[in-house]
Amino acid sequence: MEHFHQKPTVFVGDVTIKVKNLDYSVTFYQNIIGLKVLEKSDNRAVLTANGKTPLLTLEQPNNVIGKEARTSGLYHFAILLPTRADLSVFLRHLVQTGCQLGAADHYVSEALYLNDPDGNGIEVYRDRPSSEWTWKNGLVEMATEQLDGQGILAESNAEWQGLPEGAVMGHIHLHVGDLQKAEDFYTKGLDFNVVSYYPQAVFLSTGGYHHHIAINTWQGAGAKQPAENSVGLSWYTIVYPDAAARDAVVEKLKQLGEQVQKDTDYYLTSDPSGNRIRLVI
Repeated sequence: MEHFHQKPTVFVGDVTIKVKNLDYSVTFYQNIIGLKVLEKSDNRAVLTANGKTPLLTLEQPNNVIGKEARTSGLYHFAILLPTRADLSVFLRHLVQTGCQLGAADHYVSEALYLNDPDGNGIEVYRDRPSSEWTWKNGLVEMATEQLDGQGILAESNAEWQGLPEGAVMGHIHLHVGDLQKAEDFYTKGLDFNVVSYYPQAVFLSTGGYHHHIAINTWQGAGAKQPAENSVGLSWYTIVYPDAAARDAVVEKLKQLGEQVQKDTDYYLTSDPSGNRIRLVI
């Protein structure tokens, strides 16, 4: 993989979601997605691909309720695999398990889509080399075309053994209630750049990636925030290269009138639609 998910690039680190039944969800993420348990308690499980670094955390809130319709929050989180061969192994595994899935060729990447037992969206994808991406006037060309599933399956005959150690959180895609306010927050506050537009959606990144974050109003303009105990996104992290870079962003957020709260080793903020973000280094 290239440099888009390592410092000094600013990128999404890990994601925490809420689920209805922790044990059931852990089993799904182990057996279907291929993650390993790093830590587990009665209401929380930290999952990893490499056995060391948290990639996805599952939380079971008290009095949890199912995913609410027409709300802001998680559309999907996206796990990036190192190679097309890795995607081949994963696709064959999904086919063998009979899992329902969607698929798309986005020019910059090849992607598989599925939901967890609670309806939290998941993308698993591989990038084409950035030398093959097409940029025009600062925007990268992306589309949704039919995936060459047979070509991917022919890439590898290796046995599925879970996610490869090199898998990372490639990006996150969020529902928001006001697209312009969200775009302003991520660009003027968090220093991301707009790299693509799609109907009712904006794609943002740093370092010339096709997108680390996407936002959309596909749940309807003005979509409300979900209840705190609802299935869905709890928070996600954005990783900055050092304290100075993070401090500069914190100051920009404050100047925009955004709430920023300092914790022990991170700053907590929320986008205008209530999607919580931890700013880490």
